[in-house]
Amino acid sequence: MFAADEPSVKMSDADFKRISTYIYQSCGIKLPVAKRNMVESRLKKRLKITRQSSFKTYFDFVFTTAGKQEELQYMVNAITTNKTDFFREYNHFEFLRSTVLPELLDRSHNVLNVWSAGCSSGEEPYSLAMALSEYMTDHVPFTFRILGTDLSTEVLSKAIRAVYTEDRITDIPLHLRKKYLLRNKSHEQHDVRIIPDLREKVTFQQLNFLEEDHRKLGNFHIIFCRNVLIYFDKPTQEMVLSKLISKLVKGGYLFIGHSESLAHMNLPVQQLRPSVFRKL
Repeated sequence: MFAADEPSVKMSDADFKRISTYIYQSCGIKLPVAKRNMVESRLKKRLKITRQSSFKTYFDFVFTTAGKQEELQYMVNAITTNKTDFFREYNHFEFLRSTVLPELLDRSHNVLNVWSAGCSSGEEPYSLAMALSEYMTDHVPFTFRILGTDLSTEVLSKAIRAVYTEDRITDIPLHLRKKYLLRNKSHEQHDVRIIPDLREKVTFQQLNFLEEDHRKLGNFHIIFCRNVLIYFDKPTQEMVLSKLISKLVKGGYLFIGHSESLAHMNLPVQQLRPSVFRKL
């Protein structure tokens, strides 16, 4: 049994400062002291896997050349919090249908590019794909492409696979479940998969808001970046938002989480609702 299995293996103040400083500087994510137990618990599993006897030796290894290649991404995956649901904050999807799509399509945008920034395990981009597909069925035909990005490679793998357990799909309206989900034929496994036609509309890639050059992503008509900004401090929030808004076409729409705000930020957007903005 490795030492990491023992309750005596604890994260010291120096260990926590080391990892929290790195995560902030490399990813922009603030890890307050209140998160220390969570970080310790999640990383103990990595200590066992890498056969390290303490957090100090683990971090010493992670920040070597070999460790950066072999373990660094696993560490980031373990620390990153990913909480999402299908059709989360449903009023955003209602506003998308009632206002955003009619307005954009009236401006002759017959190809819509949508970015789900911080997409986690894929529930948000697939919800968007369902919403856009339904609008296209009920109104004029158009083409859309959705990009989902996240820092964690672990959740991106789940998003690409597009398989979800029964308890994860309860927020999808029944008529959409019947139309866009395939049930596992096995009587022993109760899961579903997004249909191929919808999966083809969505692509996924890893992206670090701080490090990546967003210019290579192209431009977007709609960006959803919801419940991501809460993990950043104000200066980092404004920097990330500036990058996101630079990728919006003029008149494009930005959606943020209901608990997030652009107050006191000098950004070229007009607020339409508490969490919905249009680029000027």
